[in-house]
Amino acid sequence: MSDATQVLLIRHGQSLGNAEGRFGGHTATPLSHRGREQAAATAQTLAFEGGITGIYSSDLPRAVETARPLSKLTGLPVVQSDTLRERSVGVMEGLTFEEAAQLHPEQYQALLRRDIDHILLGGESYRQLLDRAVGYLDQMLEEHRGGRLAIYSHTGTICILTLHLMGALDAPELRPVWIATANCGITRMDLRSDGFIRVRAVNDTRHLARVS
Repeated sequence: MSDATQVLLIRHGQSLGNAEGRFGGHTATPLSHRGREQAAATAQTLAFEGGITGIYSSDLPRAVETARPLSKLTGLPVVQSDTLRERSVGVMEGLTFEEAAQLHPEQYQALLRRDIDHILLGGESYRQLLDRAVGYLDQMLEEHRGGRLAIYSHTGTICILTLHLMGALDAPELRPVWIATANCGITRMDLRSDGFIRVRAVNDTRHLARVS
């Protein structure tokens, strides 16, 4: 096995909610037809690259559906966890962006500010998302040291975990920052045993070139 643990953070394919411009959050929305095609293309690429030692996923349907094609190709199970869910956006869940801006302008603007500590009405903060996800990430890394992990999650969770692994959330004063991830975009990182972290790609979508 390699000295480095390879981490692949993969956003789910296009969901029906994405296609309709709605907030997903903890909503159990499935993949669209395009999302299923994206999931298949992603699985084929990762299986061809080889070396996957574990497949983990948020327990929300859109993430699990995206992970299953890789599971079928590799024979590895999809380990599901609610700790890898998207940030709960509370009262805005399931609303279109326009509806949320009109019905809950304060919450909508707070979300756009990317304040890591702001708790959305009926939902959670990015800090709370980090707290629930990072312990599980550490567990995965310990169990697959020197391996290659495929972790299927959501754009907010991937952003926060990427910033965490890069050490960008350790400053005493945090600036608003956001790493955008497209549907089935892959963030690739190598975590060496000496603590050195190599960011190989952020939001890699080359494998989706043939998906209409």
